Amino acid sequence: MTERARTEVEEPGPDGGPPAARSHPATSPRGLTAAEVAERVARGEVNDVPVRSSRSAAEIVRSNVFTRFNAIIGVLFVIILIVGPLQDGLFGFVIVANTGIGIVQELRAKRTLDNLAVIGEARPTVRRDGTAAEIPTSEVVLGDVIELGPGDKVIVDGEVLETDRLEVDESLLTGEADPVLKKPGERMMSGSFVVAGGGAFAATKVGREAYAAQLAEEASRFTLVHSELRTGISQILKYVTWMMIPTAIGLILSHLLTLGLPGDEAVRRMVAGIVPMIPEGLVLLTSVAFAIGVIRLGRKQCLVQELPAIEGLARVDVVCLDKTGTLTEGGMDVNALRPLGGADPAYVQQVLGALGASDPRPNASLQAIIDTYPADAAWRCTRSLPFSSARKYSGASFNGPDHEGSTWLLGAPDVLLPPRDPVLAETDDLNAQGLRVLLLAGSARELDDPDLTSDVRPTALVVLEQRLRPDATQTLRYFEEQGVAAKVISGDNAVSVGAVAGKLGLPGADAPADARRLPGDADAMATALDEGTVFGRVTPQQKRDMVAALQSRGHNVAMTGDGVNDVLALKDADIGVAMGAGSEATRAVAQIVLLNNSFATLPSVVAEGRRVIGNITRVATLFLTKTVYSVLLAILVACWQIPYPYLPRHLTLLSTLTIGVPAFFLALAPNKERARPHFVRRVMRYAVPSGLITGTAAFVTYLLARAYYTGPHALPAETSAATLTLFLAAMWVLAIIARPYTWWRIALVLTMGLGFLIVLVTPWLQRFFDLKLVGTTMPWTAVAIAAVAALLLEFTWRWVGHRFPS
Repeated sequence: MTERARTEVEEPGPDGGPPAARSHPATSPRGLTAAEVAERVARGEVNDVPVRSSRSAAEIVRSNVFTRFNAIIGVLFVIILIVGPLQDGLFGFVIVANTGIGIVQELRAKRTLDNLAVIGEARPTVRRDGTAAEIPTSEVVLGDVIELGPGDKVIVDGEVLETDRLEVDESLLTGEADPVLKKPGERMMSGSFVVAGGGAFAATKVGREAYAAQLAEEASRFTLVHSELRTGISQILKYVTWMMIPTAIGLILSHLLTLGLPGDEAVRRMVAGIVPMIPEGLVLLTSVAFAIGVIRLGRKQCLVQELPAIEGLARVDVVCLDKTGTLTEGGMDVNALRPLGGADPAYVQQVLGALGASDPRPNASLQAIIDTYPADAAWRCTRSLPFSSARKYSGASFNGPDHEGSTWLLGAPDVLLPPRDPVLAETDDLNAQGLRVLLLAGSARELDDPDLTSDVRPTALVVLEQRLRPDATQTLRYFEEQGVAAKVISGDNAVSVGAVAGKLGLPGADAPADARRLPGDADAMATALDEGTVFGRVTPQQKRDMVAALQSRGHNVAMTGDGVNDVLALKDADIGVAMGAGSEATRAVAQIVLLNNSFATLPSVVAEGRRVIGNITRVATLFLTKTVYSVLLAILVACWQIPYPYLPRHLTLLSTLTIGVPAFFLALAPNKERARPHFVRRVMRYAVPSGLITGTAAFVTYLLARAYYTGPHALPAETSAATLTLFLAAMWVLAIIARPYTWWRIALVLTMGLGFLIVLVTPWLQRFFDLKLVGTTMPWTAVAIAAVAALLLEFTWRWVGHRFPS
């Protein structure tokens, strides 16, 4: 059945020109010897592509330290160090602490990801010295003989040596959906995967020279891009940067030229006006929230191969489930054997045993048959046809005990039999009970005959019982409660799939649809998908089309699966979720891999994503409220031609108590709020009015204090009164955002208020922060203005929530 390949490989010439023959050392089917492997390792001919699940430690440090705003704040910090005093440079130390926290958390996430990636890493079967063994991908060398079976990913380029009806899907590389039947001597491309059959190939290109090496590296890399949260924050930061430049120029010119303040005082006031505009902690908290999410999910054996997948799954409103391996466990049991047409049960069992022995890599159905019906040595396989998801049957030709040849097929009854065959009625009854039914049929034709399934002889029905996942019912109920529609999309019989889904309590399972009758038009298919819940007899290409049809209706689609028939759909879905025990191909293209093979882990991923999105939206409102009131105060000060009311130390204190510390706790708190789109718009609709109200209240207090206090030392008293109003108004924004209240949220808000009170009553802290309330009239006026601001904030938040609902 196998033959030796030639040692010349045709490869594309330069610039897409004619193929050029490239020779490589002849490879024995026994594989390389230990000495040959050592020789190739010494020459560096190793598959050294750095496929990794996370960024390097150096990249993490670099991305956290060398940021735009760290550069801006660093320059301002140096300026304050020059003009003094040191307490006005506290914001610099806060940035150092924030950057350190970000680095530590991302390094922890990296360690978690790397450890999980080792568990889920593909281990190809390599033949050396005549013995096949699984080795890490990185240890494959040039010339290695690599064995392949259904679901295996081709990890390096090579040339086919042996083939047993080897069918390879190259759609991820070429876009061509039809599997390619490989023959000895033909080229194998890394990035493709086996859909049926088996064989072996010799590695001709390894490492970075392989066709899809770069693609594979990018597909498995830990990344922070393609996230609405991070894109929205970057957009906000870009606008803030442009606002800072004219504001800084206006403040410095106003204080130096118009007010005639000393240079050092003018610089301090300018820095005080610029620093609070920067929502520097927002980027940090987003990274930390994602990183902690990765760590939490890692403890549940969930590998997040791309960081924004946490956010993406939280935005999903349709989840497409493959029945086998997702709603059911991988294994099956033979429930019954029903001979047809007077067939001898003992003879049928011998045929089933021979079919099981003919496939070196049986799927779950065939494995159940192998476990029940052992092979008889008297049956000799002369040719085999591996199972394919597209065909939905397998077959083999034998020389039996009587030395006569026979050909047998095993597969879906409704595929092998004509539509009105009486056997199908019995099959439908069994499918309605949630049982899986395979037909054993004889054929008078050869396995490579295009009309192989014509005029088959039904011989027996093999009834298989699938093992339902005990946690599937609870998981489906969770998705229903969260407003996420579940669609079961399976290659099995529609009635059988519907019965299984019905046992799990899935709404709509009583009306399963046969995908062979679905309309080909994308819009009509989308309508059918919106109306239906369970779909059977779905081909791999149809799964892909279904995902595209749902996306055309504006749905965010997640696809789960574990077999090669799921790869195309997993790749095209917004979020692909693969089982850890699934094929290498599914794990390679999925963003999330459930290493414990438990579908019940998905709610944890959704919950983690919703926690991140909901909490970052909350704390972003805090940070951007500060940005808005800082810009407003700078503009008002320039228009009134008066000194900026605050020093950097004042705003560092306020930012720490009203934003920095509480935001860290709020960002990591539980949050089950459903994720919504339009992050920037949703944040700004509250941040803009809150910032305007808070800034206006502080400025009114400052103007009244300037009129009330007189003398050469009036400015500190004016600043203290304005700081009191600003703190109380900002605290009210925090109190609104902290809702709904729990004991720890109330304690958080009260602790921050207590912290400010301690500063006001402690003499050395008064001197350090240059804060001292003078008299009673102005301080109480500041409190009254803050109370009015609080009422306006309450009214505004209610009005915005009613006028611009999420």
